[in-house]
Amino acid sequence: MTESSVPSPKPAPGSASESAAPAKADAARPAKPEAGAPAKAKPPAPEDRPFAKFVPELLLPALVAECRNYGGPAPELSFEQGPMPVVGAPCWFIRGSLPGQRRFWLCFSEASIQSAKTLALAEAGAEPSLLESFLIDERKMTLALLVSRLVQRLNGQKWLGPN
Repeated sequence: MTESSVPSPKPAPGSASESAAPAKADAARPAKPEAGAPAKAKPPAPEDRPFAKFVPELLLPALVAECRNYGGPAPELSFEQGPMPVVGAPCWFIRGSLPGQRRFWLCFSEASIQSAKTLALAEAGAEPSLLESFLIDERKMTLALLVSRLVQRLNGQKWLGPN
């Protein structure tokens, strides 16, 4: 028989090497809270706020701040319910305008940040003529994701700061 096929010896019951293995495994496990201690309540995520409060209180100020961080002007923003640009379907939308009469609309098909979203853009003197799907592959929508991707898209249009 070769050395590699010889089974390794098992520690004898009650030996020091046998009791060391479970101790190492226990040390790797997180400590369980005491039975009588209340678990710390996790604060609700900003995205869990009602849509009608989330957008004007969190999303709009975050968009303004992020546009400024990119070196661009602060957009004028409004939050409205009305007909979607191009198709006229009812929706909730953020209407934004930037210097030079550049305009954009971020549309939500329902009163939820998880709903289908589209984006419309219009240069000065033109009406929007195309709707773009916006963030269609994301499973969980967050404030940071909405803000970063919208500002990234506006920057891609060269509407924010020097590129």
